[in-house]
Amino acid sequence: MVAVKIYTTEWCGFCKAAKAFFKENKIVYREIRVDKDTKSAEDMIKKSGQTGVPVIEIGGKIIVGFDQPALKKALKLK
Repeated sequence: MVAVKIYTTEWCGFCKAAKAFFKENKIVYREIRVDKDTKSAEDMIKKSGQTGVPVIEIGGKIIVGFDQPALKKALKLK
């Protein structure tokens, strides 16, 4: 299975929606809380060029925001 990381904050509604989407589709993911880890926040910004969350990394591909069609495509879901 492809590695999935999601960069989040506690207060982000779209982050919660993305995590619910992963749970619904039985996708195992690693959550990285950028509001608690500044080094991870810096890494996220370097990878994505974005300061907003969620930033989702699937097998090295970066998806900014909760973009369901892009997530389904990257995860090969119908």
